[in-house]
Amino acid sequence: MKDQPSPLRETDDDARKLARVLLRSARHAAIAVLAPETGFPFASRVLVATDIDGIPVILVSQLSAHTKALARDPRASLLTGEPGKGDPLAYPRLTTQCLAEPIEHSNPFYARIRARFLARHPKAKLYIDFPDFLFFRLKPEQASLNGGFGRAYQLDGNDLVIQSAANEEIAARATETVRDLVERHPDVEESLATRLRAPESGTWRICGVDSSGFDMISGDFLLRYEFETLAVDADHICSNISKIAYSIP
Repeated sequence: MKDQPSPLRETDDDARKLARVLLRSARHAAIAVLAPETGFPFASRVLVATDIDGIPVILVSQLSAHTKALARDPRASLLTGEPGKGDPLAYPRLTTQCLAEPIEHSNPFYARIRARFLARHPKAKLYIDFPDFLFFRLKPEQASLNGGFGRAYQLDGNDLVIQSAANEEIAARATETVRDLVERHPDVEESLATRLRAPESGTWRICGVDSSGFDMISGDFLLRYEFETLAVDADHICSNISKIAYSIP
């Protein structure tokens, strides 16, 4: 009997970029954990943001079943990627297997994660500081990308993490970077929305930057743009964004 051909394609840079965008552009995701009482997979829906290194972050109630499961077993899977009209299986999606790490209030990264989460989910301000809510960072271990029919790839967790020595410096200046950029170029966000063919919505604003790209949000829409190369500092981020907004098409 002849060996069956592998359904997986060789993972290339285009596949890695698509996977990063699917993960970093998600405002919510399906999460699967292992129920401690039965060992059965338990699926739920969570809001998602990203830390400065691209690692997904979730905010959950300690009363929820998936939080209790993560406290017992940190293994989890996230499913990201939105279907559109027609066959939902024709649209790209990413399953990311992660290890969950709780982020307590005493964690030195807590304030940063809180700010980045609120920038993407401003309505979470109503409950983010409740004592029974906490953050988890979900460190990718490996991922499975389905880019559509006949386009399956296997990725390493490091393919989804921003490996940059500038992460901490950029994180410290992220809010200032966006503020200064908008003050110098008041129409930059409108120009970006036009250039990137963002969906027609209300006002678009930059809601996050990192060395790998930036995020824009308008109502329920989120748009992620990945730079061609990693930015080395805040000035480099501003330069990249300005070029995208104002370069001749």
